[in-house]
Amino acid sequence: MSDDVTPVGFGDRASTGPFDESEANPVRPYIDLGGIKVLPREGLNLRLEVEEQTKRIVAVGLDYAESTLQVQPFAAPRSSGLWDETRDQIRQQIRQQGGRVEEREGPLGPELLAEVPVAGPDGTQGKRLARFVGVDGPRWFLRGVIGGAATSDVEAAARVEDLFRSIVVVRGGSPMPPRDLIPLKMPAAPGTA
Repeated sequence: MSDDVTPVGFGDRASTGPFDESEANPVRPYIDLGGIKVLPREGLNLRLEVEEQTKRIVAVGLDYAESTLQVQPFAAPRSSGLWDETRDQIRQQIRQQGGRVEEREGPLGPELLAEVPVAGPDGTQGKRLARFVGVDGPRWFLRGVIGGAATSDVEAAARVEDLFRSIVVVRGGSPMPPRDLIPLKMPAAPGTA
């Protein structure tokens, strides 16, 4: 038994995911999106979220189990993770928007359950539930925002958590400032590589 201190919820990451590229099974048929690889599965729809001005892909949206999972990979310092600090920032942003947020220990470690104000199509104010999850890996941090059924339905939540855990982060060897988004790209068409 080693005396290394590992953050809560992080101790099993190397064996249960999300995985670093060096830990991924090379024979699995991943969809290569640059900074992350996603394992295809029945009922999974993938969307790329693009920044209007720069045309840069800033997030990957995964629709699965009547839920949405938005993921973003970030560069992180070698010495420490970003999830603790990021949770504080998310908590402040949601409260500034008039939302409510609570921290709880989830299957992926510490997470935030938030009630975020949203404008309805008819101009009325509503609320949307969202779960913010994050996992620190070797020199990277993967953030997920879960919406839909997986915010309240246990079975849908387990399926979306499994999807999040199956993601492979491709940090690459280039130096990157901490908190920079690891570049994402369009997947290659089937049959081309």
